[in-house]
Amino acid sequence: QPRLVESGGGLVQPGGSLRLSCAASGIIFDRFTMGWSRQAPGQQREFIGTINSLGGTVYADSVKGRFTLARDNAKNMMWLQMNNLKPEDTAVYYCNVHETNYWGQGTQVTVSS
Repeated sequence: QPRLVESGGGLVQPGGSLRLSCAASGIIFDRFTMGWSRQAPGQQREFIGTINSLGGTVYADSVKGRFTLARDNAKNMMWLQMNNLKPEDTAVYYCNVHETNYWGQGTQVTVSS
């Protein structure tokens, strides 16, 4: 059974940085494109980006230039490096196996002074 566990969320000031982690198990990790999304209170879930098995990335315009996806197939790990964070980045952040129903439980990111 696939399992995804996010970690690394927290409270950060505007302009700060956070690095989220996603640990995957129960899947042949290097066969799948992985993704990050987020959901703010009262909002629909928003796509952030994807990273394919070779490290190729796609980003939403809202995060391009500030967020970076990375993965290590040998460790079944994916990361989301977030820089220059803004209050509007406040949300629960989820990792997922792209184009499947496999999602993690989410990790809260709050950007506030």
